[in-house]
Amino acid sequence: MTKRILATLLLLGMGAIFMDLLFGYSPDTSLNTSAEFYAQNTAADTGAANIVTAIIVTFRGLDTLGEVTVLFLTAAIVALVLHSDTVRPARAKQGWPVGELLQTGTRLLVPLITLFGAYIFINGHLTPGGGFQGGAILASAVLLMLLADPARRFGHGLISRIESVSGLFYIAIGVLGLLVAGGFLDNRILPLGEFGSILSAGAIPLIYVLVGLKVGAEFSSIMASLSESEDT
Repeated sequence: MTKRILATLLLLGMGAIFMDLLFGYSPDTSLNTSAEFYAQNTAADTGAANIVTAIIVTFRGLDTLGEVTVLFLTAAIVALVLHSDTVRPARAKQGWPVGELLQTGTRLLVPLITLFGAYIFINGHLTPGGGFQGGAILASAVLLMLLADPARRFGHGLISRIESVSGLFYIAIGVLGLLVAGGFLDNRILPLGEFGSILSAGAIPLIYVLVGLKVGAEFSSIMASLSESEDT
């Protein structure tokens, strides 16, 4: 009874805080100094039409590196914990039935999903999207294949090589930015090109391709490891 009273009081207190935030909120009428600077100068400095993703991949390059590193460590830990050379999913052993509609849909949709994921990260400097979003879409194609065939096995070696090579080139571009441009992941190591075209924004499209492949490989590695565990 005491626990319920404490939980109720806690919820009421949190509700009061959020109500105060809701009714006391007043939107800013103008951008602050930092936001205004980036809004006015990012497109000219980076050559990218999508200033949000340009900021993430250039000005916040070290932060993005940290996010990718956290995802890599997550994939590595999942693989380490669930790794087994002999275990097979229980559903596969029992002949888990999979509908023909799902299998047929998978064959039709996986190529389209893969193409769409590549489109998202290749065009991240022009339209909403980027490496993380595109990589997640690529991994969703792997998830769909696992749903259609729970006994399917993916080559961890290939996934690891894609992840490692992408990460290596990502770091190399970052260091190259330090050496020949203005800082880590400075996209001006390549010509900015014509604003708004696919070959523009310097190295940002290349960076997003690498991030997309790396994120896609890491998510795919997590799902492949989970599919091979005893509890799948």
